[in-house]
Amino acid sequence: MRKGLRMNNFDFYAPTYFAFGKDQENRAGELVKRFGGTKVLIHYGGGSVVRSGLLDRVKASLEKEGIAYAELGGVKPNPRSGLVYEGIDLCRKEGVDFLLAVGGGSTIDSSKAIAAGVLYDGDFWDFYCGKAFVKQALPVGTVLTIAAAGSEGSGDSVITKEEGMFKRGTGSNALRPKFSILNPALTQTLPPHQTAAGITDIMAHLYERYITRTTEVEVTDRMIEALMMTLIHEGPRVIENPNNYEARANIMWAGMMAHNNSCGVGRSQDWISHMMEHELSALYDCAHGAGLAVAMPAVFSYELPHAMMRFAQVANRVWGCPMDFANPESTAKAGIEALRNFLTSLGMPRTIGELGGSEADIAKLTEVLCYGDGGNGTINGFLKLDAVQCAEIYRAML
Repeated sequence: MRKGLRMNNFDFYAPTYFAFGKDQENRAGELVKRFGGTKVLIHYGGGSVVRSGLLDRVKASLEKEGIAYAELGGVKPNPRSGLVYEGIDLCRKEGVDFLLAVGGGSTIDSSKAIAAGVLYDGDFWDFYCGKAFVKQALPVGTVLTIAAAGSEGSGDSVITKEEGMFKRGTGSNALRPKFSILNPALTQTLPPHQTAAGITDIMAHLYERYITRTTEVEVTDRMIEALMMTLIHEGPRVIENPNNYEARANIMWAGMMAHNNSCGVGRSQDWISHMMEHELSALYDCAHGAGLAVAMPAVFSYELPHAMMRFAQVANRVWGCPMDFANPESTAKAGIEALRNFLTSLGMPRTIGELGGSEADIAKLTEVLCYGDGGNGTINGFLKLDAVQCAEIYRAML
């Protein structure tokens, strides 16, 4: 990674149509038709979309527009490769030409993987292990039920391969949803833990972009800072009152903005916290946000000597820590601790032990992270880390 770059050249393509607000899920059929769908696979997770009546409302909207559909439920948190293969086969058998994800980031990620796999003459996992790039995919639409992953506005997808439990991601503009329906009211029934995990995931997407070696990126710095401050304000409000529609609305739009990369253009990015967390959620099957709450402070503390002023800047601008110009390290550390305390205040864990793990797991976590599924022994983000360094960071999470 080159150091000290000023704002980089970039292309930015974000074609997703957003329908935001109450009752917008009733427009699903209209929007599928607008974007050319004639036979839809409705992809969803567990029973909540059924119990709430959301799935029935979506079906009714498709039927109103005369759009045929097939169904595939069963998406789990940390979505699995087995269901993706099943979805690919079902789409080919049924002649599906449009994927409609009804759920959170896991459902959307699974839908994107299916959409890419249907048109690919090979194993869809090639996209996730780096053997191939997604050049084309069936169109995807989303009806979002949790503000977290930002997959409703991004071209990214993360899947867990059940053979070996490798959790890996891919990204392509071909995977950006054609439309996304965002009704904040649909998130009001979420348990507090899921809401908090979602806020943590959004915060991580912002930090991963903020920790950069690129200079003179004040516009995106300020955008990221504003979104962080929104989460700091709205997080406690929504935990205190889950039915606070206004807080839910701000968090939902912040989640999309955090990950459609409008905040990340022109700058190098980090993503080490995400890479290290993927192994936590793959091993412990915890919520991605819960794993990030454990991973981020440990990773940032390790990176701090190499990004002193950047961590001090976010500490001062976002967390209100006084800038100690004589000793900026103290300001930077205070900012990381403020982040940790904020996440804990929402009910997020602080240690691997709270996820169900122990020091005995570190060797396995490190091995899979650095060498699993064709790894070369290192990971690359703001820093290039080898297995010894990764193990040291995992120990700091104990």
